[in-house]
Amino acid sequence: MTDPLLVERDGGVLVMTLNRPAKRNALDRSLTDALSAALDTLDDDPSLHVGIVGAQGPVFSAGTDLTEPASPATDRGGEYGAVRRRRSTPLIAAVDGPALGGGFELVLACDLVVAGRDARFGLPEVARGLVPTCAGLFRAPDRLPPTIAAELVLTGDPIDADRAHQVGLVNVLVAAGEALEAARALAARIQRNSPDAVSAALRALHDGRAPAEATGWTATDLAIERMLRSPDVTEGVTAFFERRRPRWSR
Repeated sequence: MTDPLLVERDGGVLVMTLNRPAKRNALDRSLTDALSAALDTLDDDPSLHVGIVGAQGPVFSAGTDLTEPASPATDRGGEYGAVRRRRSTPLIAAVDGPALGGGFELVLACDLVVAGRDARFGLPEVARGLVPTCAGLFRAPDRLPPTIAAELVLTGDPIDADRAHQVGLVNVLVAAGEALEAARALAARIQRNSPDAVSAALRALHDGRAPAEATGWTATDLAIERMLRSPDVTEGVTAFFERRRPRWSR
C-alpha cells in the first residue's frame, strides 16, 4: 500500500507531502494519523527548525474525505492532526493546485503560505449543505479582508493565487509547480535565525490569537448545531456523490 504521507528530512527542515493524488489528497483517517505523527516529530525533535506541507498531484487537497463520518482528528493535533495543534516550530504550506474546504483549512493552520499560480483557495461547504468546521469560519477572516472571507464562505467560490497574494493570504507567489522549492527557500531564511527566538516568537503569535480563536470555535460549534437540524446536510452530500444539483429544503 502506498504511504499516504511522504516525509523527508532536509537538514533542519521536515518536508511532509500529502500522497493521495488519486483521491485529490482528501484527508482520511490514514493521512490524518500520518500527518499528526510527522508534526509530533517536527515539534519534539530539536534538530528540526521548520516544517513544510506540500502535496503530490494536481490538487493540494480537496478537504475531508467524504467517506469519513466527520473530519478525522487526533488528540494532540485536532482535525487532520494539525488544526488545533499548539506548535513551537514554524510550518509553511507549499500549495500547487486547489486547496478547498478542509484543504484550505489545513493551509490556514500553517504560519506561512507559498503558492504556485495554479493554486486556488476556497471553502465550498455551503454548496454541499455544510459549513466550514475546521477553523475556516474564523481563520479566513483573520488572514483575509473580512469581505473576501465572507465571499469565500457565503458563495463557496474559490479565489485564485494572484488574488490571494494581493490580499495578503499568500506570502510568496511563484510559477506553477515551483511552490515546494520556494517554500524550501523561505525555510532557509527562517533557519538563519536563532531557533529559540523563532520558537518563542511563534508561540507568542499563537498565544496572542488564542482568545479570539476560542470565541471562533464556540461560534463554529453553534453553526454546526444549526446545520445538523437541517435536511440540507443529507441532501447536499447525497447530491455531491450523485453528481447533481442539490434540491434544497427551501
